[in-house]
Amino acid sequence: MSGKAPYGLIAVTCAVIMVVLGVLVSGEGLSGPDELADRWVERAFGGNADLLRLLVLPTEAYVLIPVAAVAAGLCLAGRRRLEALLTVVGPLVAILANGWVLKPLFDRWKTTYLAYPSGHTVALVAVLTVLVLLARPGIATVVISVVGMVVLAGVTIGMIGLGYHYLTDVVGGTLFAVATVCAVWVLLSWAARRREPAPSGG
Repeated sequence: MSGKAPYGLIAVTCAVIMVVLGVLVSGEGLSGPDELADRWVERAFGGNADLLRLLVLPTEAYVLIPVAAVAAGLCLAGRRRLEALLTVVGPLVAILANGWVLKPLFDRWKTTYLAYPSGHTVALVAVLTVLVLLARPGIATVVISVVGMVVLAGVTIGMIGLGYHYLTDVVGGTLFAVATVCAVWVLLSWAARRREPAPSGG
């Protein structure tokens, strides 16, 4: 995997869309898409709390941390130190920046807590993005991407149904996680190139 574009472009694009969406939904209240999503989930899954909790399970730390740890271990075993660093730094930066900076900045509330962008989503998508970046181009990337989208769809339904988040919180969390992991990878790759010794002129 290369640290060059389009990762930088992806990071900037996702970040800009996330900020614009955050400005539009900041404060309290529902947007049109959120209202529609809430109604659909209530009609389709209302009253099935056990299923909804199962759908949210992939966002839990006790699921994501082992996945990231295995990925980091495989990278280290293959002497891919930079990629191993990404598996730790990428999700960590995304989670901390979301909780400490973005949530207070956008000030969107869901009952008694700040909701935009969704922290559950940031954690999940950050790890999924790392896995996509680590995978060799080809069928592995496609499989991880498809499985990741299916999992994210289920998580979205679960969080809306349980009243954890609005749809736009999930979208914002997805955009921020992708932007952060891609940006971290670009920076790590740049730093690694800077440390490489200059070719000898002799």
